This record gives sequence, C-alpha cells and structure tokens, in this order.
Amino acid sequence: MPNASRTPADQSDLDPGIAARLKRDANGLFAAVVQQHDTGEVLMLAWMDDEALHRSLTTGRATYYSRSRQEYWVKGETSGNPQWVKSAALDCDGDAILLRVDQRGVACHTGTRTCWDSGDLQAVVVTPSAG
Repeated sequence: MPNASRTPADQSDLDPGIAARLKRDANGLFAAVVQQHDTGEVLMLAWMDDEALHRSLTTGRATYYSRSRQEYWVKGETSGNPQWVKSAALDCDGDAILLRVDQRGVACHTGTRTCWDSGDLQAVVVTPSAG
C-alpha cells in the first residue's frame, strides 16, 4: 500500500478529465507501456499513479512510481539514461498508458536497450488460412 510520503491520486494536479478516465488497481496504480517514439520499439513496463502521469505530461520527463521503493522516480535521473516524453495515450479500458518517449541510452535497469532483451520464449507461430 502507498505510504504517507506519496501524494494520493485525489490530490494530484492531473487534469480531472484524464483522471476520470483512469482505472487504477487497489494501490492507485496503472501500467505504463513505454515505447520508443520513432521506431515503435517496446522499451519497458512501469507503474504510474495520477501524480506520476501529471509530472510526465507537464515536465516532459518520464516519471514513474516504484512499487518496491514506494517513491517517484524520474527515468534517467540516477542512471543518466533519460526518457523524454513525446506523447501519451490511454488504452480503451483506461487501465494502461502508452507512453511514447525518446530514450537516451539503455532503458532497462540490467543495462540492456529494452527490458525484453532476455530472449524469445519459442512460441508456436500459426498462420491463419484464408477464408
């Protein structure tokens, strides 16, 4: 659960029209799928609340909420690999944000370009037949 140092979603400066469309989990969080704006490369998945989204939209720096540390973090502030926000879109259910960014350097905390560089899971590929 969120700690007292965290800004509650209902006290955020996020536009009320956007806030009304969001569906949050029990902790007030929603998923942020992060994509490189010009190539479509999926970089990472992170968590946001209303305040993190507000900060991202108003500062141009991707800001997330760390569930393990229970605090906000600006991507690249300590790693030197910032994400500059280019656009944001809410999904049809209102429970996830697609954040398109300009990623400088690596996106993953493991030092790889994306969080999906650990290998393919060898899924069966089916080609649908015509008709």
